[in-house]
Amino acid sequence: MGTREEELKGLGADFTFGFIQVMDGEKDPRNLLVAFQIVRDLIAKNYALGPFVEELFEVTSCYFPIDFTPPPNDPHGIQREDLILSLRAVLASTPQFAEFLLPLLIEKMDSDLQSAKLDSLQTLTACCAIYGQKELQEFLPSLWSSLRREVFQTASEKVEAECLAALHALSACLSCSVLSSDTEDLLDSFLSSILQDCRHHLCEPDMKLVWPSAKLLQAAAGASLRSYHRVTRSVLPLLLEQYTKHPQSSQRRTILEMLLGFLELQQKWGYVEEDESTLLSLQAQVCSVVFSALTDPSVQLQLVGIRALTVLGSLQGFLSPSDLELVVDHLIHLALREEDSQSSEAAMEAAGSLAPIYPKVFSGRMVPRLEEELQLGRESSSDRCSLRQRCLQALAAVSTHTSIVRETVPVLLQHLRKVQKGNTACDMVSACQSLHRVALQCQQDAEGCWYYHQTVVPCLLAMAVQAAMQESAHPLLGKALLEEEVLAAMVPIISAATTHLSPELAAQSVSHVVPLFLDGEVSFLPQNSFPCSFQPFEDGECLEAQRRLVALLMAFVCSLPRDVAIPQQERLLRELLVLSCSCNCPFTATTAAKCFAGLVNKHPAGQQLDEILQLAVNRMEPGLAEGPRRTQALTLLLWVTKALVLRYHPLSSRLTDKLLGLLGDAELGPAAADGFSLLMAESPDVLHKGCHADVRIMFRQRFFTDNVPKLVQGFHGAGPDVKANYLKGLSHVLNHLPKPVLVTELPTLLSLLLEALSCSDRVVQLSTLSCLQPLLLEAPQIMSLHVDTLVTKFLSLTSSPAMAVRIAALALLLPYKARVIRALAKPLDDKKRLVRKEAVAARGEWFLLGSPGR
Repeated sequence: MGTREEELKGLGADFTFGFIQVMDGEKDPRNLLVAFQIVRDLIAKNYALGPFVEELFEVTSCYFPIDFTPPPNDPHGIQREDLILSLRAVLASTPQFAEFLLPLLIEKMDSDLQSAKLDSLQTLTACCAIYGQKELQEFLPSLWSSLRREVFQTASEKVEAECLAALHALSACLSCSVLSSDTEDLLDSFLSSILQDCRHHLCEPDMKLVWPSAKLLQAAAGASLRSYHRVTRSVLPLLLEQYTKHPQSSQRRTILEMLLGFLELQQKWGYVEEDESTLLSLQAQVCSVVFSALTDPSVQLQLVGIRALTVLGSLQGFLSPSDLELVVDHLIHLALREEDSQSSEAAMEAAGSLAPIYPKVFSGRMVPRLEEELQLGRESSSDRCSLRQRCLQALAAVSTHTSIVRETVPVLLQHLRKVQKGNTACDMVSACQSLHRVALQCQQDAEGCWYYHQTVVPCLLAMAVQAAMQESAHPLLGKALLEEEVLAAMVPIISAATTHLSPELAAQSVSHVVPLFLDGEVSFLPQNSFPCSFQPFEDGECLEAQRRLVALLMAFVCSLPRDVAIPQQERLLRELLVLSCSCNCPFTATTAAKCFAGLVNKHPAGQQLDEILQLAVNRMEPGLAEGPRRTQALTLLLWVTKALVLRYHPLSSRLTDKLLGLLGDAELGPAAADGFSLLMAESPDVLHKGCHADVRIMFRQRFFTDNVPKLVQGFHGAGPDVKANYLKGLSHVLNHLPKPVLVTELPTLLSLLLEALSCSDRVVQLSTLSCLQPLLLEAPQIMSLHVDTLVTKFLSLTSSPAMAVRIAALALLLPYKARVIRALAKPLDDKKRLVRKEAVAARGEWFLLGSPGR
């Protein structure tokens, strides 16, 4: 057929008849796939079918629905789904099959086999794409009857979903038909049948047929704008009337959810046509119903009302200016005053969705109200504190448009300055969390992102520098801002404000920030009249507060795009290196090490990088050997190793070997073992793809291959007092491997993991249990060889002092039975409710194991 098409077509219908004879009775699935493809070609390439249309249909449809189970170890790999899709493509390839196919589909829809129902419905949906009004007309009543029955009666969500899809396709097909003046409008009569059978059920919100009826009506209405207008003209007034008639909140919620479904369909068309829209004519009633839901005591009804409000707001031109003001007032009340947090959070999300559509209304009405609430008396009652918290969250939520961001950011910064004077870290963290949310929302808008960056970053730096200088001169002033908790909350703000900057704007910003830390250049900061110079890298105890601000430098420089040049980078790296090894404050030393590692990870390969790394090694090795700052040296080693492992740098293996050697150290061994978690886990603030770090694919798998044999070897050669360090390091590596890799590699390490379960370290126990879980599910044949040992160890861990270990051990006991039931009696009386809950679940499953149907 590919090379002799003209000759074959010259044979006319004789070729089609000959093919039908050859195909008749074929059973081999390989040949059937070829045969189905040939039939599709016959139809698609307009071969003459002559009087053999029905015969061609019969010779293919006899395989419908496909009932095929591939034999085990089938070398051809043909699946049932392949045959189903190939046959469906044949049956739905031409309208000429319609008069034969549609009765067959109706018959199979009545089948007791769910697979036959699903196949029939999916085939009907496919056929609607090529059928017209003429092909469907005769069968519409029967098709509707079958679809209605299935949706009303089925217990299967799959069958229901396919029925609704088929009804949608039928309505769409009828909507596309071109009408002449003397032909019947089949769409109108079809929709009339649906309305006649379903509409009255909407008046019974407590009955079980209300939702099937609503779904059928929505499926038909969603097919086209014409069908939407026809259905909503009948249904929307009824729903509004029923909402008024039924006073109970549960009934109103059901009715409003149905109404919401139709509103969402209008949202799909994207506009409201004044001439035809039923929705527009019912504007006042719809708004009244939605607003009443927002003031109802029922939280569930409020939540549906908020969703409906969001949809109405998205319909351009639907809400009048006075309605919009009411919308904002309702959202403010729900966000700030509603006791239930669900309604409050939903109202804030709705404000965030609607703010970009109506920025002037929200910036002119909502932001001033929130600012006013925020600035009211600062008494420390829990109610006032909760209200302030909600104001901050609402200001952040509504900041989804650049013009609103310009209003909310100054309010949030002003509040941050205000609470700084109150010296309460908790309030400052709340303000920082709101600023961070605004930063994330600005990232996709270049204008908003740059405004936010140049407004917030200098302001935060100025506040921090001012506080650090006050702390240096007067230790009691500005202390809250310098606490780890507050600085840690400021880091993601600066990072999020920097990661999405264009290279040109980032270069402009870096030219100010780096000189601030290296040279004390404060001229770009607002309110820059400081009492003394800013020298975070200088020696002296009085400068300890200033050195803590390296965390903010880290947030900035480690979030820059890789192609942005950092001024004085080599000097900055040397200063960070010295600070990380010499500072007595763990927080400062760690942030300096992280900042150094973040810069090293992005540094272009070459002599300069090699020199810096050699300097780092020369600093670390003596520090690790002896002295009072071994912990700082280990922290630097871990972060530099992570930076190099991520980018596959050759020095990473040498540093990893150094870390492996420290596992045998009595003092640093446990910390070095925990360091393997740091190497493998995703870091939240530096060295991840979001901040443009150089992260190679499959670095975890490579680290596993290179280092796990060394861990195993070290374990076998280690003394009994440090063996736990090797087990802990191994379990951290395994825990961060992708599950498919873990399942293939774990069997070789199983004996070691069983030994790890006897380790007294709770971290090792918990980590090992989580490693064994996928093996129990994916490789039971391997685990069955060790069943006695596993059950014994799991049972002993159900009495562990650590609650998390007891829960994990109980969860893993579910796959075993007889000897477990008696042993599980003890955890049933555990002092912790969560442990008792897991024990009940495990013991119940054990009792039922092997019973009929289990």
